[in-house]
Amino acid sequence: MSASKTGYFTHPSCRRHEMGRGHPECPERLDAIEDRLLATGVADALDRREAREASSEEIELAHDRMHVAAIRGLREELEEQIAAGGYAYSHIDPDTAMNPHSWSAATHAVGAVLAATDAVMAGEVENAFCAVRPPGHHATHSRAMGFCIFNSVAVGARYALDRHGLQRVAVVDFDVHHGNGTEDILAGDDRVLMVGIFQHPFYPYSGHPARAANMVNLPVPAYTKGMDIRELIEAEWMPRLEAFKPEMIFVSAGFDAHREDDLGQLGMVEADYAWITTRLKDIARKHAKGRIVSSLEGGYNLDALGRSVEAHVRVLADL
Repeated sequence: MSASKTGYFTHPSCRRHEMGRGHPECPERLDAIEDRLLATGVADALDRREAREASSEEIELAHDRMHVAAIRGLREELEEQIAAGGYAYSHIDPDTAMNPHSWSAATHAVGAVLAATDAVMAGEVENAFCAVRPPGHHATHSRAMGFCIFNSVAVGARYALDRHGLQRVAVVDFDVHHGNGTEDILAGDDRVLMVGIFQHPFYPYSGHPARAANMVNLPVPAYTKGMDIRELIEAEWMPRLEAFKPEMIFVSAGFDAHREDDLGQLGMVEADYAWITTRLKDIARKHAKGRIVSSLEGGYNLDALGRSVEAHVRVLADL
């Protein structure tokens, strides 16, 4: 059965993870997206679905078993503190903390990508956007970092290959920060082509040079404008994607390269996100039966985030 619908996957647990007052990676990010999609009527065109929880076995498609066990152990410690009448955070790195709900949020963020993959592969929807948090693309095979606990897109890519039997999948990352975790997990896996563009030098100070031949990294200096980014993508990403002929495309959809976002210094705007999405749809419809699964990464100016996700989803849904 062919489908032209866009799935929208989220879960209430993703709002319950928070890392303390004033942290930019906050629950209000999802509210900003929901409010924008509702106010513009885009939400009415989406096939809204609740994410499932990913199992530890599924998460271990991309992560070390000890990493998964360590995060589970932190959850248990936090739950014990609650039972004793307290409330605490457990800091993983200077930027990243867990609260008692973070395990559920992270496993549902991964589960959203897996459920979206299942729905797209079954032809129930043509493509999907996952409005989830915490983000994932900095989480390496064995480490949580940079606001990220588990790498939802990397797990999804491996799930499509190992569980659905696809031969080739592409991962596209347009967050302002390099997806070092995704690169760590997927570098050298010839079944995957990863293309990314990011500010450099900038956190996490990686990505140049790329670690393997299946990585197409485009580091750009601060204050690079959207039109320059489009030209680089057209020249560097598109020929590689065309030659690779992916059977599915996963998107690490970070919107912090927007010119209004204070966590980066790039100059993208909504029209640039719409253009990138259009080009990815061209590849997907030519080689992958339209199959795209996009998952939220960064984006911290709430107004710009809502507008940018709207632009991205409008193109996915042919609105």
